[in-house]
Amino acid sequence: MQTRQIEAFGRKVTTTASHLMGPLGDPSSNVHYQHAMSELHKELRRPGIQQRVFSYAKASPTELVRSKLSTSEIQHRALTYLPDDLLKSIPENENVYSLFQGFQATIPEEDEHNGDYERKRHHRQDPRNQKLLEQGDQASNEPPSLVKLRRDRDRANHRLEMMSVRKNMCSAEIREIDNKISNLNSMRKIVLDRLGDIEQDELQVEQGLLELDNQIEEMVEELDDAATLGNAVTPPTEAEPEDHASNHDVQDMNESFMSASIYEKLPSPRSSKRHKPARRKSIPIRHEHFEPGSNIRELQAHNDMITALDFDVPFGTMVTSALDDTVRVWDLNVGRCIGLLEGHHASVRCLQVEDNLVATGSMDASIRLWDLSRADYSPRENRFTKGNADAEEDTSKDDALPSHPSSMQDCPLFSLEAHVDEVTALHFRGDTLVSGSADKTLRQWDLVKGRCVQTLDVLWAAAQASATMNSSDGQWRTTGRLPDASADFVGALQCFDAALACGTADGMVRLWDLRSGQVHRSLVGHTGPVTCLQFDDVHLVTGSLDRSIRIWDLRTGSIYDAYAYDNPVTSMMFDSRRIVAAAGENVVKIYDKTDGRHWDCGAGFTAEEDGSRPAVVERVRIQDGFLIEGRKDGVVGTWTC
Repeated sequence: MQTRQIEAFGRKVTTTASHLMGPLGDPSSNVHYQHAMSELHKELRRPGIQQRVFSYAKASPTELVRSKLSTSEIQHRALTYLPDDLLKSIPENENVYSLFQGFQATIPEEDEHNGDYERKRHHRQDPRNQKLLEQGDQASNEPPSLVKLRRDRDRANHRLEMMSVRKNMCSAEIREIDNKISNLNSMRKIVLDRLGDIEQDELQVEQGLLELDNQIEEMVEELDDAATLGNAVTPPTEAEPEDHASNHDVQDMNESFMSASIYEKLPSPRSSKRHKPARRKSIPIRHEHFEPGSNIRELQAHNDMITALDFDVPFGTMVTSALDDTVRVWDLNVGRCIGLLEGHHASVRCLQVEDNLVATGSMDASIRLWDLSRADYSPRENRFTKGNADAEEDTSKDDALPSHPSSMQDCPLFSLEAHVDEVTALHFRGDTLVSGSADKTLRQWDLVKGRCVQTLDVLWAAAQASATMNSSDGQWRTTGRLPDASADFVGALQCFDAALACGTADGMVRLWDLRSGQVHRSLVGHTGPVTCLQFDDVHLVTGSLDRSIRIWDLRTGSIYDAYAYDNPVTSMMFDSRRIVAAAGENVVKIYDKTDGRHWDCGAGFTAEEDGSRPAVVERVRIQDGFLIEGRKDGVVGTWTC
């Protein structure tokens, strides 16, 4: 419809309305009304008008807008449209200064000397202007000194006002930055939860991949066995009984010579199939994005003092032992007990976790190996990533109970029994395991054959070393302190290929060559029993009951660095950056090797604020900033550092 037609239609509507609202006795109004209605009926009977009315009735609002507006105008209105939610979140403008005042305050002010220079320059260029200014000053009938003071006052007031504007601008920028930081922290929390979900899904995919690999391996073995059985079997000969008898005699002689457990308890390769331990392809990185000293989780793992603990990877599998004579396996991702490793007849004093293999040394003088890949366990939903604190509180009492009592029944591999006293330290790498016992011996084990291949007498080796070197550095010595009955004879050890480091109760750290079974270097420095040690390519770090931690240079055999605490050191471990130690306090002592900073981490750090009294930390383990501590009351805490 054109504008002219719309105006005519409007006049007719106005006339009709005026007739309806006009007086009833006016005869002219009826004429106008009839004339208007007849014109309106004529207009409505026109085909063009009727077609437009029907088209408007059938068209949607979107089509009406598109028919009246161009594409560019629609895009502009869509981009410039703001919903009510965004308009509600706009912060109120608390600035008392205008935009022009803020711009004026950012202009650098002229220095007083620069102003004098400019005035002198203008005076030289245009002396007539200077004369006019002087005439104006003389006309004011005020002394020049008073005029100068007034100008200085105005200039100072202007500077003060501009400083107030700049101060207000800085305050507004700080509030804006705080709002951005708050929004970024909220976004960071969301992304961190998303990262936890991805790592959980990643773990499930890896477990599914491991199951597929095991099924493929089993199927290949079944096909090989079927092909072997399909071959022709050779008939037995008459000499076979004699050979069988001779083999039986040799087996009886071997069983009488070596420990019975090695031959009778060692499973046959055909009877039980042992899958190769699978190393995780993905490494969890969620803990790297937490603040240092953040508490991830606390578990009431045992009812007595923690004696040993270890884990494979952050948020992976952890194994703990305590004086309550139990060994528990934990899923750190959900904080749930997977099962119990049952077989020892006394408390476990030392253990190590490497991939899916676990080695435990007990007070019953035995060493047992376990394969956790045989465990019947499937991870449940990760409650930690969901952030459901109520669910964690409700199930915290049941976390120490295994999900299935028989989930670990297929995990035992074999037992190593040759020591005659409790096993206090062990370490294995590859197919070699070295153990230390209170019987004052070190034993080297072959994990493939399951037997002891070498026994090292510590006292005899120390005497031999002192006689060879013609000095008293290698012989057994007293520590200068009162003897500690609770100190282990072999406090700690670690092996790598043919190298073995061993710390004993006399404070000596001896470096052994497993090929010759001899001590080739003794490190003298501690005045108390050595309780923990660890070495890498260059340095050896040791902790002792003399309250000190010493860092040795393996290339020279000298002390590289040393520091001490207020209480004896019972456990220690280091990664690429930090040395963590348990030193008789309710916190973990951390030494940052990068910047040389000492700081505390653990429940005792915030105990005064919370009003709690956590127990003393006895054991610590760390890997890539993921810290685990075991306390005297059986609580295990996980932290980031």
